[in-house]
Amino acid sequence: MIQLSDFEKSLLKIVQGEIPVNDRPFSHIAQNLGSTEEEVIKTLKNLKEKKIIRQISPIYDTKSLGYDSSLVAFKVNGDIEKVAEIINTHPGVSHNYQRTDDFNIWFTIAVPPDSEFGLEKTVQLLAEISDVDDYVILKTVKLYKIGVKLSFEDIREKDTVKRDDNKKNNINLTEIDKKIIKITQEDIPLVEKPFEILAQKADLPQEHIIQKLQFYKENGVMRRFAAILYHRKAGFKANGMTVWNVPPDREDEVGYKLASFRSVSHCYKRTTNEKWRYNIFSMIHGKTKEELENFVFDISQEIGIKDFKILYSTKEFKKRRIKYFSDQFYKWEVEIKNGRYTGSDIKS
Repeated sequence: MIQLSDFEKSLLKIVQGEIPVNDRPFSHIAQNLGSTEEEVIKTLKNLKEKKIIRQISPIYDTKSLGYDSSLVAFKVNGDIEKVAEIINTHPGVSHNYQRTDDFNIWFTIAVPPDSEFGLEKTVQLLAEISDVDDYVILKTVKLYKIGVKLSFEDIREKDTVKRDDNKKNNINLTEIDKKIIKITQEDIPLVEKPFEILAQKADLPQEHIIQKLQFYKENGVMRRFAAILYHRKAGFKANGMTVWNVPPDREDEVGYKLASFRSVSHCYKRTTNEKWRYNIFSMIHGKTKEELENFVFDISQEIGIKDFKILYSTKEFKKRRIKYFSDQFYKWEVEIKNGRYTGSDIKS
């Protein structure tokens, strides 16, 4: 594990939470740390070179942009690497992991509002061309928390949880909005005035870009502007998606309880079906497997829920932000219709 200085730890704690959207965001961060803008930028560049920081950019809300999305699990007894490769061809797949369960490939997928196939048909096609044994679509019913802040010392350290994350204003995005989102969803330049560079790419005034980003944040189109880390490089080697079978009348109680811990980065209520009974999903990060399991067992005792599973990620097949409003979505659908895969491709 890479050893981090106190300054690096403090900086990571800030940039995982919220990077200010103004003319000089790194100067603002430097003031909070009693440092200089130059030192903050230099340290961020170093943390990216060390592969501690994966990306710094806006985290846009998929639903607010009109996209339909879901968590999907495939049950694969064949060539799991081949199946993962096929899944990853879809431009709306942002995360794809092998996990310790009979349903052993887990991925998130989003499709644009004008997709010819739609979400369910897209997943069905992926399952068919991958020749998987079974699959489940587990859509979000309620979001309790989304926000990776891997800067805690104690796995039971508490976090502040907002209870209005599911309230989104209905924003009609213009072509200018889509243009701004396409450009700003890329990694932010690590310079004194990063939004000036993004404004030049958009051929718009910098102030207009900043005002739009602030508007997106205020109205839920953007969840936050923050850094995403490489978990393992940051010292969190045990990452378990813990799923709970919670009675309907206790879902919010348990969901917000789990969300209150900094070690829980994501917490959702999801749909269930005859193949999958677990309705509360909590992504938990620990420094060791023992630490994580002790935490989960303790929480199980506290909330009185005995039916749960910890699904560890054993391999990362894909992790990247979706490129919204990209032509790649439509190209993928055309290629599938034109027979991109043959039987020999699938079963080889």
